[in-house]
Amino acid sequence: MGRRATVADVHRLAAAMPYAQRKAGTRENPVYQVGGKTFVFFRNPRPDAVDPDTGERYTDVIMLRVPDEQDKQALVQDPDSPFFTTPHFEGHSSVLVRASRIGEVAVDELAEIVADAWLSCASAARQRAWLEQHRSE
Repeated sequence: MGRRATVADVHRLAAAMPYAQRKAGTRENPVYQVGGKTFVFFRNPRPDAVDPDTGERYTDVIMLRVPDEQDKQALVQDPDSPFFTTPHFEGHSSVLVRASRIGEVAVDELAEIVADAWLSCASAARQRAWLEQHRSE
């Protein structure tokens, strides 16, 4: 497996996607959007993502869009996976990961997940252009 991912890699990869815009969320948390649609979002602490032992809200949750439920399940079904979901995200095409566990993901895998997140939100024309460019690489 390649180099392990960092939170800086999440920012770098999301910002590098075409037409990506970084916005400030409700508590100045980073939100990456394409065409006004969020594909990576650093969440505020919420009651749906808590430490099972202490009940304390996680303060480091990152949401990433996924193409569909099948992709979501592939990322969250392994109990050792750093990716998870909550009832709040049931039926929503996204996964969650704690920043403190992002190092369990290889940078190459994270790059693919971020690209899929972007593709899930980009317009059809932007998707086609990006896919065409990356097919030739």
